[in-house]
Amino acid sequence: MQEFTVDQGSVGVRADKFVAAQYPQFTRSALEALFDQSLVKVNDKTAKPAHKVKSGDRVIVDETLIKLDPPKIDLPIIYEDENVVVIDKPPGVLTHSKGALNLEGTVASFVRPKVKELEGNRAGIVHRLDRATSGVIITAKNPQTLSKLQKQFSNRKAKKVYLALVEGSLDPPEAIIDVPIARNPARPQTFKVSSSGKPAITQYKVLKTFADKDKTYSLVELKPQTGRTHQLRLHMAYIGHPIAGDPIYGHSNDDRLMLHASSLEITLPTSERKVFEAKLPKEFRDV
Repeated sequence: MQEFTVDQGSVGVRADKFVAAQYPQFTRSALEALFDQSLVKVNDKTAKPAHKVKSGDRVIVDETLIKLDPPKIDLPIIYEDENVVVIDKPPGVLTHSKGALNLEGTVASFVRPKVKELEGNRAGIVHRLDRATSGVIITAKNPQTLSKLQKQFSNRKAKKVYLALVEGSLDPPEAIIDVPIARNPARPQTFKVSSSGKPAITQYKVLKTFADKDKTYSLVELKPQTGRTHQLRLHMAYIGHPIAGDPIYGHSNDDRLMLHASSLEITLPTSERKVFEAKLPKEFRDV
């Protein structure tokens, strides 16, 4: 337990804002879990996030939750050496926690014991995959490797190939989508096509088109030439062929987002150029 006394300068502040001010290493949204689990009290009474504190109030925080280590998880390793760990990330696993609060195992927490001289909840993370996306992700074991690999992503020297199951039949069967992307102010966790956005380029190629349960789907190969957040999902929705199972830009009738990072070509610190591949998940093969 940790106890804080409200001073005159904090009078009238919401309880969640007051608590967030005491723990600047955590995001306010991350600390919502404390209130959800009744771990914050004001003068010995369970507090709601919107409760306005008064001068002299005692705000008591049960810190058990925020001091927990994330649960251990076991992830399939494609390749490992003294500098990198390449993982076949399953769908549903976060690349890293969103703040210092770690309530679930992530790619970052999995590689943490292997990482040296790097700190924080993103230690070793070179690039990220959405929670719902499966496939190849590379992590770094040391700062020198992290810098070298990240430069390849920013300079477009890392070559990524994704496989996606999208709705409908695409015409033409091969093309380049070149439309800029910006954050959507109406829904800050999402993005939209906007002339004021950052450049975003995706090359697609149809591998197979088929019918399933009275619907037409296409298996497409996607090669992003830029690395914007949600780029592939937004681009495919923009041309009228959203990725199956996408609850944000398409429809969520399927069990999962049918997007898979199938391969990554990159140069290791040893100067060796390698291609890492992750097999097509069972969900794709079943369809």
